[in-house]
This record gives sequence, structure tokens and C-alpha cells, in this order.
Amino acid sequence: MGPLTPADGFAEGPRPLTPSPEGQGESQPLDLVSDFPAIPAGWAYLDTAATAQKPKPVLDAIARAYGETYATVHRGVYQRSADMTLAYEAARRRVAKFIGAGSENEIVFVRGATEAINLVASSWGGTVLRAGDRILLSRLEHHSNIVPWQLLRDRTGIEIDVAPLTHDGRIDLDAAEAMLTERHKLVALAHVSNVLGSVLDVRRAADLAHKVGAKLLVDGCQAVPRLPVDVAALGCDFYVFSGHKLYGPTGIGCLWARPELLEAMPPYQGGGSMIDKVTFERTTYAPPPTRFEAGTPHIVGALGLHAAIDYVESIGLDAIHAHETALVRQTRDALRNLNSVTLFGPEDSAGIVSFAVEGVHPHDVGTILDESQVAIRAGHHCAQPLMEALGVPATARASFGVYNGPADVDALVKGIERVRRIFG
Repeated sequence: MGPLTPADGFAEGPRPLTPSPEGQGESQPLDLVSDFPAIPAGWAYLDTAATAQKPKPVLDAIARAYGETYATVHRGVYQRSADMTLAYEAARRRVAKFIGAGSENEIVFVRGATEAINLVASSWGGTVLRAGDRILLSRLEHHSNIVPWQLLRDRTGIEIDVAPLTHDGRIDLDAAEAMLTERHKLVALAHVSNVLGSVLDVRRAADLAHKVGAKLLVDGCQAVPRLPVDVAALGCDFYVFSGHKLYGPTGIGCLWARPELLEAMPPYQGGGSMIDKVTFERTTYAPPPTRFEAGTPHIVGALGLHAAIDYVESIGLDAIHAHETALVRQTRDALRNLNSVTLFGPEDSAGIVSFAVEGVHPHDVGTILDESQVAIRAGHHCAQPLMEALGVPATARASFGVYNGPADVDALVKGIERVRRIFG
């Protein structure tokens, strides 16, 4: 089984944006909802930041892999196993190309961004960092980019600093620059906030980190589905993301790291596949990325991720970003006219709008919207320190994908108007 091609069903799936007849640089809305079988007519799915729905080409790739071509990888000498190994490694090359990596050997398959960050914290951090070293995070980080570093702090005695936010919810890189010292060994920041949709200037963050000799880890979970990513141009040292937010399967994600860092990192877990030779006296390990992929991998997940990347790139990330930006603008303009609604984050947020309705808990907002067939996220979004900074226990969050359109925004606004009527 080789890489997926248009012959595998892509020709009838995604359709690229077309220029608007006015020629004002904007694009017509995407019309791709028919590619997503799990989205019934009349249901506004606005929780893509939590997990994206899956297009038919991804579902077909998964079904084909399990139902027609399934076998293990890296072990069998029979033809089907060899073919599946080729397909699995083709997926790794696809990821490398997608994010601008220099080689597929810089891509480690993991369960998701959470495991990727834990891998870096355990393997790189546990080897390199010492008591008194410092890490810089930001106020808007997801718990997955906070807790692993706290666990490392508790084991090693490192210290954690937290960069503040600007008034509109961006990571304050001016403040970060003033905080950074030569004691800082790592800066770990989100490329796009999962709550506010604010976009980090990664290139500047990398320059600031490198200026004091620190490495930069970037959480790209919310970026890769909606922004072009080139790790070489960004200048970061580690980049992580999850497949399920990129219209792919759950249980698969990627860690990219500079090859010299991977070469110096010890194994994260022990078991089959990641070894060179095992005796009871001593074990030697395979080179990266195999060194970090103990056990039987999520084979079909990798193939599904390959299909998801093909799907997204056939639409175009610039087109996706333009589409989601237009929906964000429509949403913010409409909600701004409702007196009891507070908006959070910058005006140009990437595909995400968080808000609060005065006097109504976000969970109640979400429940009433669900009665109107509008699905949003309500809660702290695994970002409790950010909620504290915003002065609220939780927010309601609408997040967009390629399957959304202006009608979904209209349904959201009508649902919120109903919330206001119910709660007076």
C-alpha cells in the first residue's frame, strides 16, 4: 500500500477556494460539509478546536487499512507487511514535508501533542536540565504544556517562569524578552491559543530564546489545521501537534525536533522495535525516530493522518485560514452587538472565538445551544491559569473548521439570543 493519491478518492472530495468576483482579495466560503458524514443537516458543529470531524477520504483510508491491507510494520517478511511498512513510512515522509522538516527521521510518531511534550520533558529535559535552570511558559498555555514541566520541576528542582499576555490576549514577547536570562534553557509556547485563537510570532520567540541560549518548543495543535507551518523558517527546536485536530484520527500525533537534539536524547520508553540489540547485560538502541517508538505503533492512525494532510493541502492552508478568519469576523461582529456578551481574545484570532454571556454559566449556554443543534465547548478548556487571568471560571468557545459556513454563525447567534431570553 503506497501513498494515497487522487485515485484513492480525493478527486471528488475537497474543492479549493475560488477568488471572489469583486476581486477584493477575499475568497468565497468553503462548501465542504458534504465531505463529512458525521455532520447531519442542520447541525452546527463549532468545536473543532477540541477535535475536528473526519472527511470521507480519511474514513476511507482507515477502513481500507483495517479492512483490506492490514498487517504489522517493521517486522514481517511477507509482502503485505512490507507494503504496510512502506505506507507507514510514507506517512512519516508526508508529515515531514507538511511542516517543512529536513528529513522524515526528524518526525517521531506519538499518541498526540500531550505525549510529545511529555517525551521532550522526560527525555531531553530529564537529561539536560539541572536544579536552578529555568523554563519560560506563558499564561495562555494548555495544561499539556504546563503539567509535564511541573512534574519535571518536582523531580529536578528547575524553576518555571510565566510570561504575561497583552491586553488583547497575545503572549507578550516584550515582557518575555525582559524576563529571559542565561539561566533559561527552554521556552515552551503555544503557536495558536486554544482559547483565544491568538497567534504567536514564533520566529521572534525563537530569536529571543536563542539569544540567551535556550531552546524553543512550540505547541502547534491549533496551528497546523489552519496555518502553513515551516519549522525551518520558524526557527524553533521542537514542534508538536495532534492528528485529530487536523481532521485525522485520534491516538496519533507528531514530535518534530532538530536531528542533533533527537540524537542526544535517551529513549522515552522501552520495548520492542526501539532496540538495536538486547541482552540481559546490556541493551543498545536504534537511532531516531525509532528509538522513541517502542511497541507496535498506531499504524492505521499514521495512514489516516497521511490522508488528512492530503485533504487539507488539497484545499490549501491559506484558503482555510481565510475562510475561518471570515467566520471569526462575522461571529465577533454579531456578538459585539449583543449587550450582555463579552468577547475574549484578539480581533484577528485564528478560527476561535471565546465569549461569556452575563449572568449565565458557560455550561448553561452550551446546553441551551445544544437544544438548538449548535455544538460548542464550555469550560476552562484545559487552561485554568488563563481563566484566572481573564477573571472568569470558564468561557463558551466556538471554533471553526472547513465544514462551517455563515449559516452556522447565524445559528450560533440565534441560539445565544435564546439564552438571553431564557435567562432574562
